Amino acid sequence: MAYSSNPPLGDSLEKVYSSHHNWLYSWLWRKLGSREDAAELAQDTFLRLLSCKPAETLQEPRAYLRTVAHGLMVNHWRRLELERAYLDALAVHPELEEPSPEQRALVLETLIRIDAMLDKLPPKVRQAFLLSQLDGLTYVQIAAELGVSDRMVKKYMAQAMLQCMLLLDH
Repeated sequence: MAYSSNPPLGDSLEKVYSSHHNWLYSWLWRKLGSREDAAELAQDTFLRLLSCKPAETLQEPRAYLRTVAHGLMVNHWRRLELERAYLDALAVHPELEEPSPEQRALVLETLIRIDAMLDKLPPKVRQAFLLSQLDGLTYVQIAAELGVSDRMVKKYMAQAMLQCMLLLDH
């Protein structure tokens, strides 16, 4: 009977998990200040490992786990920031106009998706889109701000609008 020199994925993942979970949890807890958030992000980190990279190929498991966990932590903070901004905006509305919890959840989910879409855009495309949509600048004003032609701004806006349409399709 022939044996593989590589251990089965389950064994490797189990070994990485048992060897590094407590360390990762402690590291996240120090960064986040919340046991619940640290536990959730530690689990999410190992789920990413399970779905992305064979555990037996990890040369430096802690470095890899820290990198993945850091990315998840940044996304966590971004979601919290969006939620705080949304709740602050709601606070200025009279109670009669306050949306239901379901509406809040839908709006927050949409804001998170928009933020993720904007994050994927090239920097100048994102900046042109935000200058247009948030600041109300014309294409000529945006071109002057970015140091490009107004024709290039039109191309940037077309790219951004395409991403918006793709977001709507999902």
